[in-house]
Amino acid sequence: MRIAVTGASGLIGSALVRSLRGEGAGGGHEVVRLVRRPPRAADEVRWDPARQFVDTAGLIGCEAVVHLAGAGVGDRRWSEEYKRKIRDSRVLGTAAIAEAVASLEEPPRVLVCGSAIGYYGDTGDRAVDESAPPGEGFLPRVCEEWEAAAAPAEEAGVRVAFARTGLVVAREGGAWGRLFPLFRAGLGGRLGSGRQFWSFISLQDEVAALRHIVATDTLSGPVNLTAPEPPTNREVTAAMGRVLNRPTLLTVPPFALRVFLGEFAEDVLGSQRVVPRKLLDSGFSFSHPSIDEAIRAALD
Repeated sequence: MRIAVTGASGLIGSALVRSLRGEGAGGGHEVVRLVRRPPRAADEVRWDPARQFVDTAGLIGCEAVVHLAGAGVGDRRWSEEYKRKIRDSRVLGTAAIAEAVASLEEPPRVLVCGSAIGYYGDTGDRAVDESAPPGEGFLPRVCEEWEAAAAPAEEAGVRVAFARTGLVVAREGGAWGRLFPLFRAGLGGRLGSGRQFWSFISLQDEVAALRHIVATDTLSGPVNLTAPEPPTNREVTAAMGRVLNRPTLLTVPPFALRVFLGEFAEDVLGSQRVVPRKLLDSGFSFSHPSIDEAIRAALD
């Protein structure tokens, strides 16, 4: 297949590109990477999400587009300016891709758009699947707008799926990229009460799930990319201690998180118990269903 990928230099995108191009079973695909600078390689295509520009010539012949680009939610403290960047990078980028796809004489058969379990807001102890309504707050509003921006592709008859991803367990980046050094140094501990659920997925399962969505014609709309049994933050802390063989006696109080993270602290302290109903019903099998397995996989 010829597959276009945005966000190809990010944590998930780079792993997806390696998997698609890799040798052996499942590899050997032709990947087109969308970049926001002048192309420097034959496999690069220019796009500018802020200006709603995509060089559609580079999408000709693509059977699938996987759109993963967006500013990191936890990369810095939330100012009003950075919140706009989080929102615009997702909504404007998705609109640009969806409109480009819809404009093609022969559009791809599937568009997989990145999204997030932030859609559900704080679910407390309640387990939610893809049928749950959006929550309240900044991230749920962003996710709603983000997904709605893909409407032009849907209206053009393209199968559109929204990969609502949880916390990705990886050394290279994301939330766990910050946790591993702390826990290795013996400075890890639970956040707040530790009773909040953390819906995670290993990087390997994230990539496999994205590929599964591309290949499965029955999957459309929201698809939760999270492991089947979300642990609590207390359980995650214990697992990190077990796997890394380090003490986890420290506790980060809520007020300290609010000082350090600002508004984003409420999402860190919030609970999201999200289950991947559509993935499981479509026959997807997780390689790392438990948090211990996901942490070990990240260290391999």
